[in-house]
Amino acid sequence: MTSAMQNAQASIHGTGLGLRRSLLGPLTDHPAEAVNFLEVAPENWIGIGGRLGKQFRAVTERRPLVLHGLSLSLGGPTPIDVEFVKQVKAFMGTHGIGIYSEHLSYCSDDGHLYDLMPIPFSEDAVHHVAGRIRQVQEILGQRIAVENVSYYATPGKQMEEIDFINAVIAESDCDLLLDVNNAYVNGHNHGYDALQFIRSLPGERIAYIHVAGHYRESDDLIVDTHGAEVVDPVWQLLDQTYQHFGVIPTLLERDFNIPPLPELLREITHITQLQMKQEHPHVRCA
Repeated sequence: MTSAMQNAQASIHGTGLGLRRSLLGPLTDHPAEAVNFLEVAPENWIGIGGRLGKQFRAVTERRPLVLHGLSLSLGGPTPIDVEFVKQVKAFMGTHGIGIYSEHLSYCSDDGHLYDLMPIPFSEDAVHHVAGRIRQVQEILGQRIAVENVSYYATPGKQMEEIDFINAVIAESDCDLLLDVNNAYVNGHNHGYDALQFIRSLPGERIAYIHVAGHYRESDDLIVDTHGAEVVDPVWQLLDQTYQHFGVIPTLLERDFNIPPLPELLREITHITQLQMKQEHPHVRCA
C-alpha cells in the first residue's frame, strides 16, 4: 500500500454521506459538521466543469472523499477499461482521494446491463475476478476495496458466498467495503446468519462500511433499494459489527427518494451515536 493511500485512509473517520447532485446546494449552504467524509461515483464527476464543477469542488474541498465506482464490472467477460482506470487515477490525484471501491459483481458484457449481476460463486470465478482486480490495482498503484453486493439468484454456485469473498480478497490482495445492509438482505433472502457472515470476514481489510435502507417485498424477499431509512435490525447489525471489529468509518447511502438534508443528518447522527457507544460504553444511544 502506498503512503498516499495510508494517509488518505487515516483521514477517513466517523461518518460519511453519498454525495448526490441534489445535495450539492444544501451541503454548500449548511456546514453539516456531522458528515466527516463524502463518497462519489467517479463516472458521475470525471470531466464535469462549469458551475456544477465549481459547486462540486467547493463541497469536496471541505471534506475527504472516497470513490465508489459503478461501471468497472469486475466479474465481467470483457476486458477492463484501462483508459477509464487511468482517468480514475488522475481524478484521485486531483482531489487527493485515497480510497476507490467497486462492486463485487458485473454490469457489462457487450455494453452496459444497468444492473449489478451476481458473479458465480466458483473457483474459476475467484481466479477471474482476482486477476482483474490485480490489473486495476497495478494501474492505480494501490489496493482497491470490493463491496459485498446484494443478489437474488446464485447461478453456477459451487461455494458459499463468504468463502468466495474471502478467496477473492486473499488472491487479489485487495480491501473490502463492507455493506451491512447487503449482508442483512442476503441473509434474509438466502437463509443465513448475517452476523456470522460479517464476523467471518477479514476485519483488517475493511476500508469502510456502507449502511442503507431497503424495501420488504414480501415475508421472504427484501430488495436492496437505498431508497428508504435504515431499519432497526440493520442498525442492530451495524452495532454488532462495531462490537466485533471496533469502530470503522461508516457511510449512509441514499440513492432514491432522497429526503431533505436534515433528515439524512438524523441518520448520520445515529451512526455517530453507535460509534460513540462502542468507544465510550457509558454513552447511551437514542
